Amino acid sequence: MENLLVTGGAGFIGSNFVRHVLAHTDLTVTILDKLTYAANLGSIEHLPSDRCRLVIGDICDAGLVDELASTHDTVVHFAAESHNDNSLQDPSPFVQTNLVGTFVLLEAARKHDLRFHHISTDEVYGDLELDDPQRFTESTPYRPSSPYSATKAGSDHLVAAWTRSFGVQATTSNCSNNYGPWQHVEKFIPRQITQLIDGLRPKVYGEGRNVRDWIHVDDHSSAVLAILSDGQIGQTYLIGADGERSNREVVGALLTIFGREPDDFEHVADRAGHDLRYAIDPTLLRTELGWKPRHDDVETGLAATVEWYRAHEHWWRSAKVSTERKYEGQEQ
Repeated sequence: MENLLVTGGAGFIGSNFVRHVLAHTDLTVTILDKLTYAANLGSIEHLPSDRCRLVIGDICDAGLVDELASTHDTVVHFAAESHNDNSLQDPSPFVQTNLVGTFVLLEAARKHDLRFHHISTDEVYGDLELDDPQRFTESTPYRPSSPYSATKAGSDHLVAAWTRSFGVQATTSNCSNNYGPWQHVEKFIPRQITQLIDGLRPKVYGEGRNVRDWIHVDDHSSAVLAILSDGQIGQTYLIGADGERSNREVVGALLTIFGREPDDFEHVADRAGHDLRYAIDPTLLRTELGWKPRHDDVETGLAATVEWYRAHEHWWRSAKVSTERKYEGQEQ
């Protein structure tokens, strides 16, 4: 690898990955990003211009993608529509970006013989019962439950088919829920943090019993880099950090950090099709590639994330206003 094309590199996970690559390797990076509402130019400010450049464009633009692919050797595909609530309101952008966009990228990788890594989610596997001791593995059947997870499942299958049918040099990773700096305030953890910074009460869907397997975004980045370097072509790797917490537990930890009472939050109507529990078994990644997370304590990671949002109010404030306006009337 020398020249990486990173799609969605101005978004949350993509921008953190770009920063990780620039800090830990000598690679050069081109970011291809459409700059939708979920992207933020502030997330990629002050990166070295001799090693990183931004191209504003759509992954569904076959001509642009082909032109970029011809001058790179590796594609790392983060770009996606990813917010479940939005997919329930209007699935069409999810179909276009997550399915058509992935197809366009795969065709470019096929034509120019590029190394291709596809970033996906554990949500493609559906959910587990709260008392089920099992966790998702690479052999877990797909059972998506929302337009978002269904389109991500479809993109995973496209990657697998292009690898088998056309010999595209591809790997896939399905990661658990990320948290950390540069995350849009529509997402669960930054929304609760920014509510608390503003002296307001956090909001929890339903009873708050739904469980997510949390991983710090820096650990996701290091895992992807390990897969790019040493992963087996055609293999799927599950990325997780043993961070299972219920939504109620996460809110409780944040209330403690802010010195608030443990019941100082609001219940709002549950989301349609709200998955109960996600849990990742990262054994293959750890045994085959020797990867392990650095941020192995969720509560400590949450405290550091709170401090980041306190220090970067200029980055999230305008998005907070529009996000809360969007949620007005939905949470009754």
